[in-house]
Amino acid sequence: MDRRRFSKVLVVGSAITGTTMLRRASAQTTQEEVATSSASPPLRRNPIAVSTYSFWRFKKDSKLSIERCIDEAARMGFDGVEILHIQMESEEPGYLQRLKQRAFVNGLDLCGFSTHQGFVSPDEEKRQQNIDKTIKTIELAYQLGIPTMRVNTGRWGTTKSFDALMANRGIEPTLPGYDDEDGFKWVIDSLEKCLPTAEKCGVTLGLENHWGLGRTPEGVLRIVNAIDSPWLQCTLDTGNFLEDPYDKLEQMAPKTVFVQAKTYYGGGLWYELDLDYPRIAKMLKKHNYGGYISLEFEGEADWQKAIPKSLALLRDAFVAS
Repeated sequence: MDRRRFSKVLVVGSAITGTTMLRRASAQTTQEEVATSSASPPLRRNPIAVSTYSFWRFKKDSKLSIERCIDEAARMGFDGVEILHIQMESEEPGYLQRLKQRAFVNGLDLCGFSTHQGFVSPDEEKRQQNIDKTIKTIELAYQLGIPTMRVNTGRWGTTKSFDALMANRGIEPTLPGYDDEDGFKWVIDSLEKCLPTAEKCGVTLGLENHWGLGRTPEGVLRIVNAIDSPWLQCTLDTGNFLEDPYDKLEQMAPKTVFVQAKTYYGGGLWYELDLDYPRIAKMLKKHNYGGYISLEFEGEADWQKAIPKSLALLRDAFVAS
């Protein structure tokens, strides 16, 4: 073999060998990247929603349409919207579908439905009316494509004014001749009658720590554990335990499917809590809660400033956890 031909073969051979080595090195790097990726999955943050209540707060002459709330939520950078049922202007199918489309084109989930009902009454007809109302709102949630709905126990109603109830830290006397044992039975029996519709519609009910028999974690969990259904779990409101909230929040965390997070910029409407959201976020992470955090702004400040500020607070807390 002459020198020129030998040199050509050497160059070609070297090129082939180098290419092979490069491919092997590239494959090895890819395998290492996969292994590293598997060992350390990317940080998954909780999505942050906003309740339409945050834009209204039952303030006189301040009620916004659900459509406007959806648009504002998208503009501010939220991931989803929780709809307050009594804020809706209609229950007609066309209106429901327009809301669903409005959220879709804005890139938002309709992630929660917040409803009101009360089962704490000795009047069987009144309890049945609230059962029927709850079943109807489950079906509305289904039509809206919403996967979870907040439910309440209701309360005794012996304190007529909500302002007076808040002044008394959510505590009220029972009706004469009845006690909490009667109330728990009424609530459990009533919610059990709602669960077949919840299962049929695929809407998980979340019993909230929301005054009445749900004022304590023990009260909420007594009902949820007694019914023992995957279609009744907990909606955790960070602002409804007025004293020493953290241990109480943690009691409910294992059964929580939705979180409502209160902020109070400008001072609270009824009261104000200094909530440690990094601490709450770490606690929820410990219990493997990966679902929505829904802002309920309940302060006196202008919502146009307070809601974005609240979003930043929650983003920082739940990403850092």
